[in-house]
Amino acid sequence: MEQSYDSARIEREAQEYWRSNQSFRVTEDPARKKFYCLSMFPYPSGRLHMGHVRNYTIGDVIARYQRMLGKNVLQPMGWDAFGLPAENAAMKNRTAPAAWTRANIEYMREQLKRLGFAYDWARELATCDPDYYKWEQWLFTELYRRGMVYRKHAVVNWDPVDQTVLANEQVIDGRGWRSGALVERREIPQWFIKITAYADELLDELDRMQGWPEQVCVMQRNWIGRSYGVEMDFPVEGSDDSLTVYTTRPDTVMGVTYVAVAAEHPLALRAAADNPGLQAFIEECRQGGTSEAELETAEKKGWPLQISALHPITGETVPVFAANFVLMGYGSGAVMAVPGHDQRDWEFAERYGIEKKQVIIASHDRECGIEQGAFTDSGVLTNSAMFDGLTSAQAFDAVAAYLEARGRGRKTTNYRLRDWGVSRQRYWGTPIPMIHCPHCGVVPVPEDDLPVRLPEDVAFDESTINPLKADSDFIHAICPACGGPAERETDTFDTFMESSWYYARYACPDAESAMLDQRADYWLPVDHYIGGIEHAILHLLYARFFHKLLRDVGLLRSDEPFMRLLTQGMVVADTFYRQTPDGKRHWYNPLEVDVERDEKGRPAAARHREDHQPVAIGGVEKMSKSKNNGVDPQALIEHFGADTVRLYTMFTAPPDQSLEWSDEGVEGSHRFLKRLWSLAVGHQEAVLQSANTALADLDAPRKEIRREIHEALKQAVFDYERQQFNTVVSACMKIVNNLYKLGQGGADQVLLREGLGIVLRLLAPITPHVAHDLWRRLDFGADILESSLPQPDPDALRQDEVRYVVQVNGKVRARIVLGADADRLQAEQAALSDENVRRFIGELAVRKVIVVPGKLVNVVVS
Repeated sequence: MEQSYDSARIEREAQEYWRSNQSFRVTEDPARKKFYCLSMFPYPSGRLHMGHVRNYTIGDVIARYQRMLGKNVLQPMGWDAFGLPAENAAMKNRTAPAAWTRANIEYMREQLKRLGFAYDWARELATCDPDYYKWEQWLFTELYRRGMVYRKHAVVNWDPVDQTVLANEQVIDGRGWRSGALVERREIPQWFIKITAYADELLDELDRMQGWPEQVCVMQRNWIGRSYGVEMDFPVEGSDDSLTVYTTRPDTVMGVTYVAVAAEHPLALRAAADNPGLQAFIEECRQGGTSEAELETAEKKGWPLQISALHPITGETVPVFAANFVLMGYGSGAVMAVPGHDQRDWEFAERYGIEKKQVIIASHDRECGIEQGAFTDSGVLTNSAMFDGLTSAQAFDAVAAYLEARGRGRKTTNYRLRDWGVSRQRYWGTPIPMIHCPHCGVVPVPEDDLPVRLPEDVAFDESTINPLKADSDFIHAICPACGGPAERETDTFDTFMESSWYYARYACPDAESAMLDQRADYWLPVDHYIGGIEHAILHLLYARFFHKLLRDVGLLRSDEPFMRLLTQGMVVADTFYRQTPDGKRHWYNPLEVDVERDEKGRPAAARHREDHQPVAIGGVEKMSKSKNNGVDPQALIEHFGADTVRLYTMFTAPPDQSLEWSDEGVEGSHRFLKRLWSLAVGHQEAVLQSANTALADLDAPRKEIRREIHEALKQAVFDYERQQFNTVVSACMKIVNNLYKLGQGGADQVLLREGLGIVLRLLAPITPHVAHDLWRRLDFGADILESSLPQPDPDALRQDEVRYVVQVNGKVRARIVLGADADRLQAEQAALSDENVRRFIGELAVRKVIVVPGKLVNVVVS
């Protein structure tokens, strides 16, 4: 009989059983309720990190739990395989991105299998496979035919080192998120998909998405940014040109003292023709990014164009400036400026000596001057001619009506959301399936010619930017329309394209004649999606958009891709460093450091393990390579086993909160599993002998043990439902502690068998390997995967007696035992009759008696 807990043997045998029995292969079954559980698929960077392990363990626990409820559970896995990291690694290692990526996939797949995740590997996909991206190309050409795709010149964030366009979110403090290079503005041809056509639906659906965290919904609402305002026209003096501006504050229009246009605006470019100073300013603006966040924080700069615009109501002239805080890609590239009531406009006017007019005053008696800054609140109009005395709300309608009646303005709805630019000037991505013909223009690649395959056997070194541009075999094509010579598009798709529909392809990964088939409507929408909060806007918004596109081309019936969303917390750990002579910090991994901790477990002092010299404590931060505070999951698995790692990540914190790493916590989780193993194996023969023995009448101590086991079970069942897996583990520990109280008698062994059957099923989603082994070893059945979640026995929970704690002024003075049916009055009388309680009351007056039924009596005296 094996007495010691051998995690390597247990986990190897369990995984082989699951593989040989295809335990997690699923098919559509209309007679059963389905449950589609999905964790965001990983980028194949080479090795799993602890963030991966926690994310995928959470998903696996949910999937296994739902299976125990009798549902038909799908849990797939795949690879988000395209992207810049593969190119950078290929340059560094002088290899092709495809080879590097596929080698990483092989390694990481084995890591995931080693953790025992219940994936249907038959559905595995990688976004770099032509069989996958073929259908993405097909959808793009279909959207082009439907008018949902277009190409235009656009001002973009350009990374001069990575030689590609960056999304606004990829520009950090004016630099590229990967290269660190200063970002430039460039105007280049880009492909766009009209996500703005779905802005209202994307926004309105958020109100019905009850299974999503409100934080994520708020972030998406703000990103879409629907606003109601007025569009108005400012004619350019002495010209046929007119500047159209949009404002949500038409009540301030009488305070306009200048108009600002983007540096790339046609008026600015014309004015710069013979103005070297303006030319230099425009070039300076091109070096900045295009994100709103950057524009908000940048120093406000401008240049006068020496032209004026006419106020749409008064007809007065106002100067026109080129300004670095206006972008051509947002609206018309022009804004009206009201220094008295907008802080950005106030700062600009202060810098350039432009007049400030106050046209709004507070509706209540409070300070509202504009000498020290703009007054930005709503209020009552003043210095506004016929609009004087109106509130801001009244003036909104009045100004709009005045302008509409004269053909100078109109009410309109605007959005912060812009169409999705999907072109990237890199190699390792899906080729955009378009052909440029000198006679026919842009022509989509016919479906029969898809996929447009990305050449994978390419030479890559540090001088390589995009091999496609130098690949004549790829570039040269025949125009599908006229049959003449033409060229392929060499841009590739933004990699968010691939990750926007992978969840749907999992439902029918072997579909050959269509992007999706009828199986997608069985599985979709995803019932539970798990991933980080950092994906709240881009990935999750694009996936919602793609789902609606798939619906509208007739491939799906549902409106949203994900019913319930869980954004898991980060894995964080202590950081340690030494300052180098050049002022930089050298970070040490926690395994290189000996740490003294205070009474609360926080690092108080640290020394390097080799030289024993002090190192500084940097605080708790997210595990990362840059801070060298990561923990290698593979090393933990080899030392402690996958079940220990899974148990620790579930026990240490609720899924939606950060997990603070603790080596001692890992060791504690391992001790618990060894303790469970010893309990089960140590009593194996007795448990087997009691298999067909019913629970006889129990004496009071054993009744109490059984009650506590079922109380813990009741709590665990409740906590599983609300996904508080840390307290599920706590309940299991309570059950094991109670089982250790039992002796060797017949009733004890029957009760032990019941308790082990409960705790193994509760642990099965969290520590599936040891649960699988002990379930079979103790002859509960052939496969714990076929068992149901245990439910508490109402008879076991029933109490004949209840123990009350009695307090006097909040301090415990006695413990009393009452019948389970004792009411509040009986509990109060019993407490006041207790000899020790009477002694502490003495001559004092009883002011109040508080009774918490079944738990507590508190006597308040004075």
